[in-house]
Amino acid sequence: MSSTSGDRKFVPVLDEASGVAFYRQIILEIERAIVSGRMKPGDRLPTIRSLAIELKMNPNTIAKAYAELEFRGLVKTQVGSGTFVSSALGGDDDERLARIDETVARCVRELEALGVPRSDIPDLFRSR
Repeated sequence: MSSTSGDRKFVPVLDEASGVAFYRQIILEIERAIVSGRMKPGDRLPTIRSLAIELKMNPNTIAKAYAELEFRGLVKTQVGSGTFVSSALGGDDDERLARIDETVARCVRELEALGVPRSDIPDLFRSR
């Protein structure tokens, strides 16, 4: 995703064989980028249209992911300007740690829903 502070470009990497819906993969990729610090408050996400072209998918899929990210408070859409990583995410380590915990818990739930035993999850992360 391009940033207001530079020319970085972030494009989610999607796995067609994962069984996870593309809009959910987009959400997870953007969440990971935010939690890891690769994306910072104020960074601009690609437009829905440009990301749809880049990923060769329906713009409605991108719009659905962006709407969910906005609902979660991770991004903010400014009409006519674009979609940006929420400035509410900056600076507060306690909030960042809470989001990390929430993201890990959600990831564990999704892996278990895919049939991965909880005991296998640490090895799965290490191998990736």
